[in-house]
Amino acid sequence: MAFSHWSVAVTILQLAPKASNHALLVKPRKGNSKRAFLASGLCLALCFQSGSAVFAKSPNSVSQSPAGLVQDAYILGPGDKLKITLLDPGARELGGDFEILNDGSASLALIGNVVLDGLTVNQAIRWLQSLYSRYLNRPELALSVVTARPVQVSVIGEVETPGLYSLSLGGESSTVPGSAPTIPGLPTLVSAIQKAGGLTLNADLSNVRLQRRVPGTTQQLRETHLNLASLLRTGDKTQNPFLFDGDTILVGKALTPDREVMELAATNFTPESISVTIVGEVVRPGVLSVKANTPLVQAVLAAGGPTNWRGNRSNVELVRINRNGTATRQYFNVNYSQGVNAATNPPLRDGDTVVVNRTGLAIANDALTALTTPLTGLVNIWALVRLIQDTN
Repeated sequence: MAFSHWSVAVTILQLAPKASNHALLVKPRKGNSKRAFLASGLCLALCFQSGSAVFAKSPNSVSQSPAGLVQDAYILGPGDKLKITLLDPGARELGGDFEILNDGSASLALIGNVVLDGLTVNQAIRWLQSLYSRYLNRPELALSVVTARPVQVSVIGEVETPGLYSLSLGGESSTVPGSAPTIPGLPTLVSAIQKAGGLTLNADLSNVRLQRRVPGTTQQLRETHLNLASLLRTGDKTQNPFLFDGDTILVGKALTPDREVMELAATNFTPESISVTIVGEVVRPGVLSVKANTPLVQAVLAAGGPTNWRGNRSNVELVRINRNGTATRQYFNVNYSQGVNAATNPPLRDGDTVVVNRTGLAIANDALTALTTPLTGLVNIWALVRLIQDTN
């Protein structure tokens, strides 16, 4: 005979000791305390099962459509500030604000420490009611999130700066210098990619995976495949879901990148601007703020271009600092008719340095100047001495 899990939980809780309606606190009787504890424990297990059954069907990672992400419930965790209100007027003083500690537990009046990490708000309400039912005749309560913890997500794959990022629910600051001061609103998939410096030229926008923890005590993950190209072309907002704490974003690599899609992505998935340094034989050397993914040739032109007869357009050096602290040096030929190309006109990253080296004529002129400058000083001194002698 089929029946719901919750009907079993209700039936078992009905076996727990009850008291008269006028009594608020009930001390469990010796013979029934064990039965009440087992009932509450079974109720918690059913809470976990009901919360994860819709997401997971096997111990391995499971898949779900992007539309299903809208139905995801917030999962409590360390750092969340909550408020509990007992609905019984005689037990209101037992409520108040509390915070979930690093170990996932919280200390509450009457029931002591209780683990809430990994539960949704509804699951936590049912779990707490089962615990308060051991002491109260009317254990009904309201639980709300007062301040949600920061959202920490991992962004890996084909992004400029893969890593772990902390996003604020009120809009977070970008770690990319020169970018917009804040990315407003609730954190989404796109805002996380923007904070990671944007996409690389090899990113596959149709192959983005989002891994999310399933509610409950297990560490099971659910994986959703997203298509950011569909978001750009048709405005499908289900491809840009809100993020939860602990999410992992994996951007795949494309075998043949779609130029049209990447041009759209460059204006949507990258920081507003980056800082690069242009030095050497240019008209205006220094630190420049340019748009993200600005190609090398355009950055040189933004610095005024190579100086006449001194700047060597066929000997432009790009120095890039890697994440491990090492530096790479590449040499390019500045061709104004060359489009964006990783081999001949690469897009710049934040922190890049471009050096426009000297021509052979400039090198010879500088060498001659260095040799003749001391002689010029001696000639001037000799001329001064002759002038003094002539006046005497």
